Amino acid sequence: MATDTTDTDVLPATAILGRNLTHGMLDTLGRAIVTGRYENRPFPTEAEIAKTHGVSRSVTREAVKMLTAKGLVSARPRQGTVVQPASSWNLFDTDVLRWTLERKFSVELLRHFNQLRVAIEPEAAALAARFGDAADEAAIRNGLAQMEAGEAGTTDPLEADIAFHMAILRASKNPFYAQFQSVVSTALRTSIRFTNRIKGRSANIPDHAAVADAIIARDPAAARIAMTRIIGDVLTLIGDE
Repeated sequence: MATDTTDTDVLPATAILGRNLTHGMLDTLGRAIVTGRYENRPFPTEAEIAKTHGVSRSVTREAVKMLTAKGLVSARPRQGTVVQPASSWNLFDTDVLRWTLERKFSVELLRHFNQLRVAIEPEAAALAARFGDAADEAAIRNGLAQMEAGEAGTTDPLEADIAFHMAILRASKNPFYAQFQSVVSTALRTSIRFTNRIKGRSANIPDHAAVADAIIARDPAAARIAMTRIIGDVLTLIGDE
């Protein structure tokens, strides 16, 4: 009988260690770039990075390649590796978004993020009302139930809120919307904490229930309106800050 295996089951220990070192180096360098450590000084060479952090040149080289793919650095002839301006960073990359949000809290960035949500989630809710199946409905109901449990202090309200929104993106059955799960989940962690602090409480359960009810009732227009209301309230809160 075949058994499932994970990546760590099939990779040799040296490969796992190398991958962990590479991602650790990526996180260190990415945070340094986003926090402005190299703003007025040149980005170090691979040899300098390897020596400073005690890692191999191959680990450093791979980490720099990943930074390049994320838009944080670029290699230029006779100039070496150069840090790119923030306008070139790929904010749809969850690492970049997480580093940016952790760097220095930015109301403006959260406003931009929620403006993006207005363009995505209401339509995802409408599509979920049209194409979602029984499993999707169960996931949405479960997310709402977990949010209610969070109000009672028996579950994590933040994780429950995120799970509710992720279930709706998946229920849209649109692969492009589903691809936004990681980005929305990453940014929601900061957005929800911020708005909950302003409100002095967690998410509005009745408003979320209205979205779930509309999806389950197969009413796309009502689902779209209900989700727009949730995000509109967030934008109002952010706008008042």
